Amino acid sequence: MFIGLDLGTSGLKALLIDEDQKVIAEATAPLTVSRPAAGWSEQAPADWLAAASAAMDGLAAASPLAGVKGIGLSGQMHGATLLDAADDVLRPCMLWNDTRSYQEAAALDAAPLWREISGNIVFPGFTAPKVMWVQKNEPEVFDKLAKVLLPKDYLRLWLTGEYVSEMSDAAGTSWLDTGKRDWSDALLAGSDLSRDHMPSLVEGAAASGTLRKELADRWGLPGNVVVAGGGGDNAASAVGVGVVNAGEAFISLGTSGVLFAASDAYQPDPATAVHTFCHALPDTWHQMGVILAATDALNWYANLVGSDAATLTGTLGELRRPGRAMFLPYLGGERTPHNDAQIRGAFTGLEHATDQAAGAVAVLEGVTHAVKDSYDALASTGTKFERLIAVGGGSRSVYWLQAIATSLDMPVQVPVAGDFGGAFGAARLALMAATGAGAEIATIPEISKVVEPVKELKSAFADAHARYRDSYQALRGLS
Repeated sequence: MFIGLDLGTSGLKALLIDEDQKVIAEATAPLTVSRPAAGWSEQAPADWLAAASAAMDGLAAASPLAGVKGIGLSGQMHGATLLDAADDVLRPCMLWNDTRSYQEAAALDAAPLWREISGNIVFPGFTAPKVMWVQKNEPEVFDKLAKVLLPKDYLRLWLTGEYVSEMSDAAGTSWLDTGKRDWSDALLAGSDLSRDHMPSLVEGAAASGTLRKELADRWGLPGNVVVAGGGGDNAASAVGVGVVNAGEAFISLGTSGVLFAASDAYQPDPATAVHTFCHALPDTWHQMGVILAATDALNWYANLVGSDAATLTGTLGELRRPGRAMFLPYLGGERTPHNDAQIRGAFTGLEHATDQAAGAVAVLEGVTHAVKDSYDALASTGTKFERLIAVGGGSRSVYWLQAIATSLDMPVQVPVAGDFGGAFGAARLALMAATGAGAEIATIPEISKVVEPVKELKSAFADAHARYRDSYQALRGLS
């Protein structure tokens, strides 16, 4: 059997599969986010270990684990977990959606070397500018800094005692030479750091260490359990849903929104604000557009009007023509294509006829327009889309998927009920690391339905998207 651990923002999930990739058991443990100031988003790394302990306890209670051969890790990207020489955590981890370091990010990005080597804009949410913020604002912390780990790699340190990361997650730090799949000494020096501050690197399907005996004994695992490199949350999700070959893509409608396309070539174009990262599999890369608020925007609106997301979306019926009311989902800034940490969300075109349902439709359309922005940005680099699979909680809304299919003029495939996300992808990577299997086991799940574009509304959605883009330009200096 094989275990996947997915360290998310709102919780940690543990999944147990057998050698045929059938899910045997699963367990979850919740996590909370602290927001002590505007634009800040933090978690205590100790809470990750407590959540992992609880989830593993849950798996062990649900099924004997003596047959486990490998553990894979997936996790939220970009977080700056700062350790001293004794491996003590120096401060709360700044998360992927923490934008306080936007000035440091802009300063780094102004030097051409960063884009040239990393293949990406230095976004405020990335790891390097966060560490620069600490150096400037908390020098006493920076002076004690011995290691910088990403969230899932801090979990790995606890599991194995090893400082290791892998290519897909490391690509989101701004310190990786993404084409060469290695740390860049020049970029590290630009942050007053060196390789000594970094974990070693392995591919996601390779072994990174073995489970510590104390933990193996606690949960009834054998003594030689391999811990795979794993992947950043989106790369691991891609392995889970079978998006591992060029032309394959998925749209994830979770807290954030991600349009992810696999590629067999390294083809960065930082000016588009497209993320070009290593995939979790060797000799493979991926591109993605990132929307910082997807279901997060819908849940925000539901809370605002005293409802819940399922109620709001469950009564909308057939896809409608976009109305006058429009929503810009920039509640905490935006990544693709704007790289704008300062922009904030807005409703425009509100009128007397705008009721609760019309507001919900505007929110769904706003995120849809943001997905279209990312689609256009990826396509401009030469990325091809031959298959698009929908995952994440938002994919339960057929209305939302119809809007996306119509806006992109592309069918959206929906897998059968089941979890094909980060935890499942991590378990697949564990299987690869423990058995030597390759990408051939990362098959696409059975598709339960295909949501087709509503052809008669295609031009209306194109017109609405043009108005959406104009609205961003008009509002960017006002919020």
